[in-house]
Amino acid sequence: MDSKTRILLPAALIIATLAVSTSSIFIRFAQGDGAPSLVIAALRMTFAALMIAPFALARHLDEIKRLTRTEILLGVISGIFLALHFATWITSLEYTSVASSVVFVATGPLWVAILSPLLLKEHISRTAVVGLALAMVGGAVIGLSDACVWNSGLVCPAMKDILKGSAMWGNFLALMGAWAVTGYLIIGRKLRAGTSLVPYILLVYSMAAIVLIVIMLATGNSFFGYETKTYGWIFLLAAIPQLIGHTTYNWSLKYLTATLVSVTVLGEPVGSAILAYFILHETPSAMTIAGGILILAGIFLASKNSQSNG
Repeated sequence: MDSKTRILLPAALIIATLAVSTSSIFIRFAQGDGAPSLVIAALRMTFAALMIAPFALARHLDEIKRLTRTEILLGVISGIFLALHFATWITSLEYTSVASSVVFVATGPLWVAILSPLLLKEHISRTAVVGLALAMVGGAVIGLSDACVWNSGLVCPAMKDILKGSAMWGNFLALMGAWAVTGYLIIGRKLRAGTSLVPYILLVYSMAAIVLIVIMLATGNSFFGYETKTYGWIFLLAAIPQLIGHTTYNWSLKYLTATLVSVTVLGEPVGSAILAYFILHETPSAMTIAGGILILAGIFLASKNSQSNG
């Protein structure tokens, strides 16, 4: 890694996190206009693929043609994982609380840390393990902040309420979302070592769009019949969180371990809370602030010695 890239990486990760943090706001606006969550996800990836395609085909056609069968296969699988992440996590919100869903989907970095030594031969330091633990606890604190109330002391939902009935299915879907994003990041880390960014994201985003369209149609939904401003919100969702946020994360996978990138993604609720304060005038709770501090401390610790030598 050259010195210029080493300097750019921290700024790039901050920009990526802020970009991805706008996702919940754009989704909220689109949902408020009546768009189902699966339609939003499918359109998000379709718009992203369509926006990147002309540039990719005009400037990177030779690189696309040089992709090997193995690279194409892995890219397709990565796209399927990305689609499944959106589909399972979004669907989980129909069965369980936002708080429980966030707690389970935030376990993604744990699975990345477990699998990276086995699949990528990437070993993390004790300091990074502590950072990972802090960030995950912070994510859980933020996830529970909407469900816990102060009533002569902090009162949170009982575990039996989280693990019963339809909530159990919703929590499992959220956990599947964590597993899916783990596959997406690990394959991305492996492929980005030798594959250029633009051909990679064209392949992955296009495959994710195709899978989400199939899921959307299978559930009886359609792209059509929504207000113009709804499509505008989804277009912004594709342009900012996806093309800027996710693409920057994919760029960083060439230089950083999959574990660090996955921990950095946990910074999304921190950025979302900041943006919600300024855009939606929502004041974050004390638990959200505490969770955010833990996440940022965890990211700082996990970032130590996590840069690749590539």
